[in-house]
Amino acid sequence: MRFLAAIFFLLVSVAASAQFRSDALAGLYDSETAASMKESVGFLASASLEGRAAGSEGEKEAAEYVSAAFEEAGLDLLYPKSGDIFGVRQESGDTLCSRNVAAFIPGYDKALKEKYIVIYARLDNLGTRTVSVDGTDVTSVLNGANGNASGLALLIELAKRLQTNSVLLKRSVILAAFGASLPDCAGAWYFLNRSFKGTPDIDAAIELETLGIPSGGFYAYTASNADLNAGIVSLSSTLQPVKPEIVAAEPCPGNHRMFYEAKIPVTMFTTGMYPEYNTPRDTPSILEYDGLERVLEYLYNYTVALACADAPEFNPSEKASESYMAGRTEAVPYYECDTRPSFFGSTDPAIFLTRWVYVYMKYPRAAVEQGIQGRVLVDFIIDAKGRVTQVKALRSSHPLLEEEALRVVKASPDWKPGRIKGKKVPARITLNVEFRLEKKK
Repeated sequence: MRFLAAIFFLLVSVAASAQFRSDALAGLYDSETAASMKESVGFLASASLEGRAAGSEGEKEAAEYVSAAFEEAGLDLLYPKSGDIFGVRQESGDTLCSRNVAAFIPGYDKALKEKYIVIYARLDNLGTRTVSVDGTDVTSVLNGANGNASGLALLIELAKRLQTNSVLLKRSVILAAFGASLPDCAGAWYFLNRSFKGTPDIDAAIELETLGIPSGGFYAYTASNADLNAGIVSLSSTLQPVKPEIVAAEPCPGNHRMFYEAKIPVTMFTTGMYPEYNTPRDTPSILEYDGLERVLEYLYNYTVALACADAPEFNPSEKASESYMAGRTEAVPYYECDTRPSFFGSTDPAIFLTRWVYVYMKYPRAAVEQGIQGRVLVDFIIDAKGRVTQVKALRSSHPLLEEEALRVVKASPDWKPGRIKGKKVPARITLNVEFRLEKKK
């Protein structure tokens, strides 16, 4: 029996040791591409960049990092290494200075090399957030690993691969990282309307946004553009490492609205919304780098196909046109309003949480007794009269918390409604309502 016990102990020890070595060394066996993306995300989402807020030193460092990566890959930079600097007038009257980064790969076809495919990703994130905890201000960094260091890392690797295989590109390709994307898409607007003189010659664009968690889905959004959808379906009929699901509804925010206003067909690629979105938990550890590499392979194949195909027409469906142009009447995401809905004079939805929800919310007694805490993701519409309507929970930690979150949101006073081109429109807002129990001292 002692002998058998010793053998069993030895087998268990060997298995545990092997598992430990496997876990400890897993990162050492990343492919070169996956390791490179991990390195990029590690820098771009590091605490030292403090969330890359528009106009911040962190955003500038991110711009310089992307510029250096483009230059090292052999691309021609369109702007200085520090980026193309532009100003954004703030409500306070101050001017925020942000920047765009862009590089160029020339096409080979004499008839098409003066036409462009633009591939872009959002450069900035939300910076830091300060909340009061037990009367003490606590500042957290919103690292933005998936939003959108993942898109920037893919942009860099895509630039390398396209530059290496540039002989396959009929059209020229521009790769860009747009600053001040949050909340107003200012960098994309500046590029299309002020900085880049070849905007009328852009045949199509590709947006890379929050692509780091492919296991949850991989989506393509085209505003129901028939030509772009046909191209995606055609490519998916071939052998691909991943195949996107074409979606009719916008899966997440992005810069594509600026391209739609310029009547440029855009395909947004994303892995969609995720629980860590716009929180301090959006760190490099949540990304799936092996999945990112498969997404990269697909994006490369899609880009080559788009750069060599007939130019897609700008033909979004009637519904999509209404969704992005003036005069629309259905509920729109609040960030797409020219004038956003405001609560107590502020267009920041966080003010609604701090000045209404958390003031009048009552923690359910049964939840306190059972130690229940968590979050409720609440979706609601501010209609054209400013009333809070169609309140529902998209995700909830517990029914008790959900009931109270819905109650307090439904009881909200009227807002000042959002507007698009001067017209009042219903706007949709989605917020996380937090329920946290404090430890007794």
